[in-house]
Amino acid sequence: TVVSALSAEAEQRLATEQVASVNLRTPREPHAVSVALSTRRDRAFVTFDGANALLQARLLARFSTRLPRAAHVHVALGPEDPGAWVPLLQRMRARGLTTSWDFGWHDDLPRRTGFAHLLRQIDWVFLNEREALHYAGTTQWARALSRWPTLAPHVVIKRGARGAVLLADGAELRVPAVPVTVLDTTGAGDAFNGGFLAARLAGRPLDQCTRWGVLTGSLSTAKAGGLDGLPTANALRQELARHEAPRKERKA
Repeated sequence: TVVSALSAEAEQRLATEQVASVNLRTPREPHAVSVALSTRRDRAFVTFDGANALLQARLLARFSTRLPRAAHVHVALGPEDPGAWVPLLQRMRARGLTTSWDFGWHDDLPRRTGFAHLLRQIDWVFLNEREALHYAGTTQWARALSRWPTLAPHVVIKRGARGAVLLADGAELRVPAVPVTVLDTTGAGDAFNGGFLAARLAGRPLDQCTRWGVLTGSLSTAKAGGLDGLPTANALRQELARHEAPRKERKA
């Protein structure tokens, strides 16, 4: 189930794809609009917030009275007041729900009250490389890798063409990228998160979860936009088999 401030078009697409939704936008409110500026070297977004300006307060109000009926909750936003989310995540953990979060890029997020406390409540934190450096308070990659295990229980850092790094349970796991012809990287980070979490909730080992994330994010870049390139589970299994076969042959 997606809980957000949704346009009518977004609601319809989710319904077509058999994804339930809860729309926190009232009919007269404008929905958010983002324009993706994407080149082969860089990507940026220009966003009109619309109803999203009220979204966080509505999410907190909704879930403060009734927790979602789910096994896992993924949050994709930059918390305006990180401390306000801490009691909610603590209640979710007490009920047996696991959580993950992708903050996106926010210049002042490390300085917002309660951010450090919030990080410790999240089961899985997803970051890209720039965010990993910025939120760890360093410009040095090695220092960021050493700091993150002290900041959050489990951290996944997405590195684009360099694959991904998983920091969990005192171990560091690196998964390389796969060669793809990139058309548009919009949404690749969210696609990675979805692939990783789908594998995780299916009980797969962490190396496979990370590989599912890398493959999902990579394959999503083959088409323009953030959704049309998403692979099916069957397509992912085929890609996994194709990339695993050469490794097994070399080992033999």
